[in-house]
Amino acid sequence: MNNNSVYTKHIKSNKSRIAICVVTLLSLFACGENVVPSETQTPDPVVVDVPIAYIQRDLSISDSSAIRNLEDPGSFSPGARLIVKARANNSAPEVDISSATFAEFTDEDGSPLPYDIKDLDSDYSGNKLIFAMRAPQTDEMQIPPTWNIYEYDRSSESIRRVISADLAAEAGDDTGPTYLADGRIVFSSTRQRGNQARLLDEGKPQYAGLEEGRDVAASVLHVMNADGSNIQQISFNQSHDFDPVVLSNGKILFSRWDQANGNKGIHLYQMNADGSDLEIVYGRHSHDSIGGLDNVQYAATSITPDSRVLAAVLSFDQSRAGTDFIAIDTQNYVENKVPIASMPSLSGPAQQNALFDNIDLISDISPGGYFNALYPLWDGSDRIIFSWNQCRLLAPLPEGSPSDAQRTVAPCSEENIANPLFTSAPDLYSLWMYTPASENNEATQLPLNVADENQVITEVVAMEARPFPANPDSTVDTSATNLIDDEYGVLHIRSVYDIDGEDLSPNGIVNMANPLAVAVDQRPARFLRVVKSVSVPDDETLDFDNAVFGRSRNQLFREILGYTPIQPDGSVKVAVPAGVPFSISVLDERGRRISPRHNNWLQLVAGEQQNCIGCHTANSTAPHGRKDAQTNSINVGATTNGQAFPNTNPDLFADAGETMAETLARVQGLPRLTANISFDDIWVDQSIQAPTPSFEYRYQDLSSPLPIEQSCAQNWTALCRAVINFPEHIAPIFTLERLQFDEEMNVLADNTCNSCHSLEDNNAMAQVPKGQLDLRDTLSQDNPNFLTSYRELMFNDTALELIEGNLVEQLVPVFDGNGDPVFERDENGELILDELGNPIPVLQTVNVRASMNPNGALASSRFFAPFEPGESHEGMLTDAELRLITEWLDIGGQYYNNPFDVPQE
Repeated sequence: MNNNSVYTKHIKSNKSRIAICVVTLLSLFACGENVVPSETQTPDPVVVDVPIAYIQRDLSISDSSAIRNLEDPGSFSPGARLIVKARANNSAPEVDISSATFAEFTDEDGSPLPYDIKDLDSDYSGNKLIFAMRAPQTDEMQIPPTWNIYEYDRSSESIRRVISADLAAEAGDDTGPTYLADGRIVFSSTRQRGNQARLLDEGKPQYAGLEEGRDVAASVLHVMNADGSNIQQISFNQSHDFDPVVLSNGKILFSRWDQANGNKGIHLYQMNADGSDLEIVYGRHSHDSIGGLDNVQYAATSITPDSRVLAAVLSFDQSRAGTDFIAIDTQNYVENKVPIASMPSLSGPAQQNALFDNIDLISDISPGGYFNALYPLWDGSDRIIFSWNQCRLLAPLPEGSPSDAQRTVAPCSEENIANPLFTSAPDLYSLWMYTPASENNEATQLPLNVADENQVITEVVAMEARPFPANPDSTVDTSATNLIDDEYGVLHIRSVYDIDGEDLSPNGIVNMANPLAVAVDQRPARFLRVVKSVSVPDDETLDFDNAVFGRSRNQLFREILGYTPIQPDGSVKVAVPAGVPFSISVLDERGRRISPRHNNWLQLVAGEQQNCIGCHTANSTAPHGRKDAQTNSINVGATTNGQAFPNTNPDLFADAGETMAETLARVQGLPRLTANISFDDIWVDQSIQAPTPSFEYRYQDLSSPLPIEQSCAQNWTALCRAVINFPEHIAPIFTLERLQFDEEMNVLADNTCNSCHSLEDNNAMAQVPKGQLDLRDTLSQDNPNFLTSYRELMFNDTALELIEGNLVEQLVPVFDGNGDPVFERDENGELILDELGNPIPVLQTVNVRASMNPNGALASSRFFAPFEPGESHEGMLTDAELRLITEWLDIGGQYYNNPFDVPQE
């Protein structure tokens, strides 16, 4: 960390002086007078004032309007105005440039209705402002207005809506705009333009999918031309991507809410303006690292001239308008205490207070007050403009004071703060300019406007020229026209055995690549499954009950994009559909997931190649997924050019450094995902050893309904999906007739699943179902939202027994800790006796553990064990059927995976 940076050099030596000086100003500010704190804080005549713009909110309309709602970027808090000052000083007049835009919206008395405005930014010339603004809602409006992007031109003093056409502008809530170097605009929007286009391709209606908490529509990143045309979706998260800013290298830094399989927080990500090269930057394991504050999220970011990231200290349960700001060294760190791999000597912290070091977000009173906005100037002065609520206390009234007496403002001294009779004064936010200490001057802070207890400033920018960012290198290969035309990108994993830089293969990656050292059946990782998320519609699009998710809602709806083999060294190179959120799972030879679920959404742009070194464990803080931060892959690949890997097929000759997957793709062509799980021993050198037999698990071998379209069975394209619904695809397996005949066609055995696993035998007589498992396709008596088979497979149940031809719950005696039977007693503790004078034993039902688990096939051994070789059900289900059940469990065991397949009443 560079401790000479203005963003880490706090006002420690001046802290007491500042506190005393500030308090003397409070009464003057309330009267509206212009004040310079002391002779040492006179403006520097060499420093030029710049125009500034800020958002001011009227707390008399809504006292919570200044609190950021991280869970809903489109939340509406009316009562904001956009103010411009021609100079960053206290004497410059404040000009309201926004109110005229919505002047036509008035109440019954003709008074203007309050509107909302946020997400303010300026262009690189300093001549334009861009922001999100939402009109007020009137009683005549049947549909609430949406957030729109507006631009203010200082030279013409005009405001325009960037998307001029009403229909296009109202297609979603557009927020968080900022300028790209080429003049285009990146912003966050619920319009989900790419998602909705893909829904049509999938035969579904267009809708904006909900974020994974299922409360509001997901707001994700888009780009558009300066005139609002050519809107393109560039991020495909299933929860919010918001607050984009452009780094000096041209990449877009943004906040991403990671909610796949549960809320993991808001972290900093980056990508190119075309959506390529998506990678996490910072914060996955640093949510509790700021002053002991828990649940810290990374949002409201800006970039300093020395390339640090400024971020507000925000949380999902933010209760006050004010907070603190931190400066983050993302160039050298991935977490607060975790440096990038090339800087192992660093120990952090990566985060420092951006200004004062006495902001207290835990206690009731913060000696340093609170910030609400912060903007670093780019003029070389290291100055910072900030919105500040100074620490102010109300002194106790003297004895004998009248009840309506006014309490006086007192300084936030340590003595006063410790005295419980002193309480916090009402918030009083104003704009300040901080100038760091120089060789001849102390650090100073000067007021830029007059504070008002009813107003709070939530955002501020300077309208100054600043350097244009660079144009980042794209990972899209524009010459890959076949991939681009077919809407595919390329995923390359150097080795799935590389776990955070550790070789976790059973014999070492070098040996794994040698067929004579490690046989095919000794390779634990055999296939890669690629899974796509399904956007969840809102109630207006489709009204459905939570039961459609089944036992667990953690995975929501999932579809399978396809499969590809994992090469002996653990490498994978395969074409994956572009423009969709996907995750990956590592499978064994039977198609069972052996890796944890990948709980972050990946994406590819058509023609892009995304390179991954390996895999990552959820709790590991090691740098992963960020190319400039992580270690090199431990899979060094081929050692020489033109030679095959040791003891492998000589036709598969490698180039130095290539993984086996890269070699295969170069020699035989880039593979694409397939519907079927197929194995061919292509690496074997048949002059040395015989190949391992090929095998294939095919959907076409099912006798029950296929989970894929017939067209996809013939030609698997980027639009094909395996969609598995329990009632449609899994339940029929258990009712499919399975009769064994002799040569004369006499029935030798009935292996139909629900002939034994039913409450009735073939003669309609009551029976205890085999294994206490009822696999009928009738509606469950315990939960009519499910078929009986789903309810029995996925939930614990009670054992049944047959008594005098009737099925009843099995009851067994209860024993105490000493092994003695427990008997029924009355309220006085006396034994209750039966009619023969004997004590009555306490009985309880017998629990039957669920056969299946939504955590996956390997967690469902009670179901699969009978089908193992030599066990009671060997051969009763086909390989294709076991494969279908396996993959359905691995993706979550949902009751439905297409909400539009749910029967509508």
